[in-house]
Amino acid sequence: MNDRYDVVIAGAGPAGAQCARDLAARGYDVVVLETEAEDEFPRQSNKSTAGTFHSMMGAFGIPDDVVMQYTDSVVLESPMEHYVRDQPGAVLEFADFKRYLVRDGRDDGAEYRFDARVTGPIMEGGEIAGVRYNGDEEVYGEIVVDATGPSAPLAKKLDVVDLRRENHAIGIEYEFEGIDIDRPGFADLRDAMMLRLDHEIAPGGYSWIFHTGGDTAKVGLCYIQNASHQQYGRTEFTIDDYLSHWLETDPRFQNAERLAGKQHRGSAHIQSPGKLHTDRFMAVGDTVPTLDPLWGEGINKCMQSGRMAAVTADSVLKHDSIEPTAENLAVYDTLWHRDVAPNAKTRLLMTQLLYLAPNERYDKLMRDLQRLDDDTLAEANKGNVRAIAKLLEFGDAPLLARLASQHIDLDLGSLL
Repeated sequence: MNDRYDVVIAGAGPAGAQCARDLAARGYDVVVLETEAEDEFPRQSNKSTAGTFHSMMGAFGIPDDVVMQYTDSVVLESPMEHYVRDQPGAVLEFADFKRYLVRDGRDDGAEYRFDARVTGPIMEGGEIAGVRYNGDEEVYGEIVVDATGPSAPLAKKLDVVDLRRENHAIGIEYEFEGIDIDRPGFADLRDAMMLRLDHEIAPGGYSWIFHTGGDTAKVGLCYIQNASHQQYGRTEFTIDDYLSHWLETDPRFQNAERLAGKQHRGSAHIQSPGKLHTDRFMAVGDTVPTLDPLWGEGINKCMQSGRMAAVTADSVLKHDSIEPTAENLAVYDTLWHRDVAPNAKTRLLMTQLLYLAPNERYDKLMRDLQRLDDDTLAEANKGNVRAIAKLLEFGDAPLLARLASQHIDLDLGSLL
């Protein structure tokens, strides 16, 4: 095996694999180090709900054969209300999707080393020069990319990321058959991805039903173990208890049966990124973190971050006279904040405010969403402060005050 490459990537998830695809297609020598064994990949890392939007499928050339179900709408539920928005999307078979990214990258020349657990960076002259894995094995690259997710063995040692425990979200999901997809009294979930705001089920978070065809669906929930979770949660409940409670009390699951072997657990951090890069190094995907805080969508964001890192690497490596210093890799920060997560801070504040609200306010929110026009909702989703203000009311002042107490630098006037 070679020990020197243009780019070394740690992690074969959507961000790392997409970065490898783009770089290999440009003719660069790239190697991906993946912890899991190839014959089981991705058993341990098969953790995503895999709900995404058509824009991702087209932008990254994802084939139909990794799609479980194309969807036509997004449904938002509260305890007593719901809101439906036309929004084409796709629910992927996540394992097939990840294997496709690996296979496609290999077809263009990317090298993959499985059973390769990254342990730390190789430093030369105060800069990263390569990666150490499996104890004493080494590989060197002009640029190194950390796409390992929250473990971040390289980014943490280089002080590029600061993933905080209070921003750590956990999730669990099962796949079921026998679900009453169009239950009277509830929204029609045929060909839909549904997100539910209900502290009884997911205190400080949300739950979901993603239709996967017929009477089958992915069902799960996630939450951040923060102040909102402590306020609304039950001290004796684990995340499994909350999911069991939902399954036992929601009539849509009365005749549902779990599909064997279809349980997924995952975690991510919901917070603003700090640094994204340093000399000869970039962090992508959930290492950053990149998850959309409002929708919980991660695949498209991870793929975009991998692509922006590839574009940045190309902008440096194609010039023999340019070194991949932090200054020359700074374009990655610009592209990330412009194209991957614009208005990231405002959208994160929206999410935190949302989780502070009680269930009664969620019911009112569903009614508010129905009265506002599509342009206003689209702008609010982008983080436009004036559009967000149209969703607020005088009674939200205590919630805003609580949010401000958590962010001492927050200007309440910016949200009012």
